[in-house]
Amino acid sequence: MSTDDVVATYHIETSLPLERAAEVLAGEQSTGTFVRVARESADLRARFAAQIVSLEEVPLTGSSALPGTVGDPAERLRAVLRLRFPLDNFGPSLPNLLAAVAGNLFEIKELAAIKLLDLELPPAFASRYPGPAFGVAGTRRLMGRETGAMIGTIVKPSIGLSPSELAEVVTELVGAGVDFIKDDELQGNGPTAPLAERVRAVMPVLERHADRTGVKPMYAFNITDDIGRLEANHDLVAAAGGTCVMACINLVGLAGLEYLRSRSSLPIHGHRTMFGAISRSDQVGIAFGAWQKIARLSGADHLHTNGISNKFYESDAEVLAAIAAVREPLLGLSPTVPVLSSGQWGGLAHATYAAVGTTDLLVLAGGGIHGHPDGAAAGVASMREAWASAESGESAALALERSPALRRATEVFGPVRV
Repeated sequence: MSTDDVVATYHIETSLPLERAAEVLAGEQSTGTFVRVARESADLRARFAAQIVSLEEVPLTGSSALPGTVGDPAERLRAVLRLRFPLDNFGPSLPNLLAAVAGNLFEIKELAAIKLLDLELPPAFASRYPGPAFGVAGTRRLMGRETGAMIGTIVKPSIGLSPSELAEVVTELVGAGVDFIKDDELQGNGPTAPLAERVRAVMPVLERHADRTGVKPMYAFNITDDIGRLEANHDLVAAAGGTCVMACINLVGLAGLEYLRSRSSLPIHGHRTMFGAISRSDQVGIAFGAWQKIARLSGADHLHTNGISNKFYESDAEVLAAIAAVREPLLGLSPTVPVLSSGQWGGLAHATYAAVGTTDLLVLAGGGIHGHPDGAAAGVASMREAWASAESGESAALALERSPALRRATEVFGPVRV
């Protein structure tokens, strides 16, 4: 197998013989169509046809077949399929790669289910896509947090605050020692709190704090917009002294993210909103393991992974696998920061640290900070103290004994996880 190959791994289900279904998929996504054509020569197929690397039957999940599926449902089988795609078919271009490995294949009626699980990519992609410009090291440097978990939050309420009210919230948070604040993905460039006014309101607060302390917390302004607006939105933040921009990856698209990366002088906080539409089904879509690779290549310095005990659909095992995936080296790129979010609070620090074994994480708590019974400052303290305790090897019980802020947090969020 050539080092210039891309290998895509799928879960497939079919009522046809597994080998036949795999051949249909390989043909449809490379040289073939529904009927053999005259110019599909043996030489052409040898150079350009997708090839089956392995096909292993696995137990059925019990889900029903996709609409329009052919064959007897009672004969449905499930398998893990690995297909090799020659790089010459699309070159080191992520949009064109996706046309092959995640294009019309979702519509093939011979398949009762298909999900892209993983991608093995050749070095040519790293030659074209430099990946994160800042990553873990650059993010730590800019926010002034050399060691320990990076503690952050989301502006709450998500929308509805005026720019002056936003400045008040940020003043409270930076005074509490938070490392990172971000706009909610729902807060874009609306008429009641446009990006320019948010920047004008927030940046003086951050600069005054930096003048007093020598540390400027990182604020990720949501610059998500049409591709033609991304550069101007970024430049607005950069000109004001901002140190981070946020882009919703699935909304601007991979090409939009790469466009921003090529023009950005700031870390890009990659939000994964709409990811559930891509991945939640076990029948069809793209799993996080594959998706995060193309997001990192496209330039995401930070990437949301969700967190344990979250408010969404993912299990702890899925979340921990996502964190591990983002931390796994990829083609020599700078490491992307895993971003833990969704229902996080200080009482999850010990269990999370025990599972992942690192503090090279950006841990975001929205309600877990803003909803603390003693206010946001106590919420930040509960997070900081819990994570410092976990990293030091202390027990959760000792952390509770030593941290009044963490004890108070349990009154709202429940018992600490161990």
